Amino acid sequence: MDVNAAVAAAAAIAGVLTGVIAMLAFRWSEREQKRPTRTSLHTDPVLPPGVDTVLSVLRSSAVVLDEADAVVKASSAAYALGLVRGGKLAVEPMLQMARDTRRDGEIRQVELDLPRRGTGRGEALAVSARVAPLGSRLVLLLVEDLTEARRIEAVRRDFVANVSHELKTPVGALSLLSEAVMDAADDPEAVERFAGRMQIEATRLTNLVQELIDLSRVQNDDPLEDAEAVRVDELVAEAIDRCRHQAGTKQITMAANVGGGPVGTSDEGGGGRRAGTADLQIWGNRGQLAAALGNLVENAVNYSPARTRVGIAARRVPAPGGDLIEVAVTDQGIGISEKDRERIFERFYRVDPARSRHTGGTGLGLAIVKHVAASHGGEVTVWSSEGQGSTFTLRLPEAGVARDRATDHTSGLADDVDAGQPDGTTTVTSPTTSPYESLSAPEVLP
Repeated sequence: MDVNAAVAAAAAIAGVLTGVIAMLAFRWSEREQKRPTRTSLHTDPVLPPGVDTVLSVLRSSAVVLDEADAVVKASSAAYALGLVRGGKLAVEPMLQMARDTRRDGEIRQVELDLPRRGTGRGEALAVSARVAPLGSRLVLLLVEDLTEARRIEAVRRDFVANVSHELKTPVGALSLLSEAVMDAADDPEAVERFAGRMQIEATRLTNLVQELIDLSRVQNDDPLEDAEAVRVDELVAEAIDRCRHQAGTKQITMAANVGGGPVGTSDEGGGGRRAGTADLQIWGNRGQLAAALGNLVENAVNYSPARTRVGIAARRVPAPGGDLIEVAVTDQGIGISEKDRERIFERFYRVDPARSRHTGGTGLGLAIVKHVAASHGGEVTVWSSEGQGSTFTLRLPEAGVARDRATDHTSGLADDVDAGQPDGTTTVTSPTTSPYESLSAPEVLP
């Protein structure tokens, strides 16, 4: 009996030990299965806590690479720039930088020119790439697009160079003329002649400085901060008054038609303006709008032969986002060639430099018009045919529509529009006649 009890107890103890050992073996096996291996670390890397959130708010294009140069994380901007393709970093110089950084842990930075995706014109993207280690196994690549910054810097360099050249010409002329006056002190006729030339060059210099100030102002100021409803017929009358003397000297007929009625006419016995002319209003900065339209009319007069006609017409046209006001200035001048039409809104660009010097032009007038149109939410277009004349058209939102847009903070449309770029302008060509020749006959102004 004692022997049987001892055997049973031993068997029970053995069974318990076996169960304990089996349970421990099972737990150990589970733990080994959950423990990360080299393979799992390699195929399923995990970003350090918070890195994913930080990368999502960065303005730079971000790419995270693992030990095998596979992309663990990439922002949408990185894909848009073409940095990542098929789960791999597609730019070899950046890939080599990442490998070097992974090897020695040093932060590296370089500027590169990358081919632009989807274009066959050889255009390049200028980027700045910075590579840094991220933890013990990952590498972070940040790429900043410098293309726009370089373009703006090039525009500024060209602008400074052009300004220096334009200022140097009248200043040099004044210096030479003053010496000539001193040498001809005993010749009253020569002194008078040289003094006249000095006055012309001084006026040219004054106009250049003033237009530089105007251009800077329209680029930097928000025209809708002090906006008001501006009547189009008043703008047209002001532009005509500004150029009346030049037109009279060349016997150029100036005509205006606003909203189907001539500017400044009176109904018989009533003394008021024709009905409908005061309905055309633009919401904006009166000074800038007057300067833009005045520049267009002044160009039309300066580039028109003697005894020709310059017309100003305004009308309301329907548009999907609200009615627009069109103000067109038509001349019978020399016209503009097709190659020049693409560049006439550039700063300091002149179709005929010799003629511009003769008329006192600075090459900034149309650039100012372009910026004013863009900052007011509109555009300026041009139709021209060599030998037949030109029509420049300002299209601007009507007062009510523009006022609503201003309250929605949508007035920042003139963001350093580059001279030489077609932003804010549209070139319209036609082989036959100006689109405004069919308007009702305008009043002829003396």
